[in-house]
Amino acid sequence: MAITFHPLGQFSLTAAATFVEGFPGTQAERPPEALRYAWAVDGDWRTVQATVRQDDEAIHAELSDQPPAELARQAARDLERMLSLDVDGTDFAALGERDDVVRALQRRFPGLRPVLFYTPYEAAAWAIIGQRIRMTQAATVKERLSDELGKSGAFPAPALLASALRTQPGLTDRKIGQLRALATAAQDAALTRDRLRAMTYEDGLEHLQQLPGIGPFSAELILIRGAGNPDALPDHDTRLDDAIRSAYSTSDDAAIHQITESWRPYRAWVALLLRAWREAETGEIARGRRSTTRLQPPNAT
Repeated sequence: MAITFHPLGQFSLTAAATFVEGFPGTQAERPPEALRYAWAVDGDWRTVQATVRQDDEAIHAELSDQPPAELARQAARDLERMLSLDVDGTDFAALGERDDVVRALQRRFPGLRPVLFYTPYEAAAWAIIGQRIRMTQAATVKERLSDELGKSGAFPAPALLASALRTQPGLTDRKIGQLRALATAAQDAALTRDRLRAMTYEDGLEHLQQLPGIGPFSAELILIRGAGNPDALPDHDTRLDDAIRSAYSTSDDAAIHQITESWRPYRAWVALLLRAWREAETGEIARGRRSTTRLQPPNAT
């Protein structure tokens, strides 16, 4: 079944693919000129597969195995949100015209929009798996769970995770209990995108932190990289805070607040570009340890 998306504003599937390759928690196979996804559909939890391509006219997705019409509709909704194609990015270019740093980042990463986890449930699982271990280690655990418990290489649906997860190398008993509790909550629709998007950002943070293993940092990750709020800006991401201070050559909190306010309504989009820039300069995520490299502002290089 074929699905077509027409992005509003600049979008590059190649940039999205590069981000997927550089972020260990987001899984997608990249054959030539395409991205291939497999995931448990948000709220439905049946597994689907899709191959996504881009041409000069649009984004094209082909769903495998001819899923039922309603499941196909839900899968199309998920794909649109995962690639941030549901957001009108027309005015994002104008933001770069007003801000030299943003303009430099847009030129360095043309067409890059936030690439979300398949579902907020999967983002929450990643947050739990990754606590107190390196991202590369967490990615190995997550991939193993997908291979052993999931279908078609997808991360296991909540029912499978809740019923089948017993022991797993790299996971403590505490994390296993938290993941099973998370899966149960997802089965009860506590983590769907529609539910989280219907909440205010503050209410969403409070709601998510009622789940075992989810603190302030994890709750922000789920809302930004899971639910996909384009204007959310985390308060507990120290790497992002360092990147902002380096990019704008300031440590003044009032000045930083004024800068980030000027990014509305695309604060999450600018934050993504800053993270991508920091990783391109330091390689700290790939290396698995925090960098102490002193960065030059992107518009000065």
